[in-house]
Amino acid sequence: MESFSFGDSPEMADKLLDLVIRGRKTATSWAAVRGVLDGEKVGARMEIKDGKGKSKVIIETTELTCKKFNEVDEDFAKDEGEGDLSLEYWRKEHEAYFKRGGTFSEDMELYCQRFKVIELL
Repeated sequence: MESFSFGDSPEMADKLLDLVIRGRKTATSWAAVRGVLDGEKVGARMEIKDGKGKSKVIIETTELTCKKFNEVDEDFAKDEGEGDLSLEYWRKEHEAYFKRGGTFSEDMELYCQRFKVIELL
């Protein structure tokens, strides 16, 4: 089974994993230039790791769409579960994240994934 950690630091991985465990985060997104893993297809399962690389949760992909950064809507921002759940917060934080990775533009393509927790490990 494929596995991954959220974010770009151990601290971010732990913070976002906690949101998943608490049921607040049921979606994630990434730059389309990164591509899609087998576990990121509808019905596939993946393990989410904490900031130390230990598998903590198994999720199942329930939806996968491709859209531009500036097309992400309020519902998806809320499902990402971060901050105050607003689209404004989502845009600010994700712009900073993608800029750190050198991929940001307003019209960049994103994969937007919704998932459900299958098992806590």
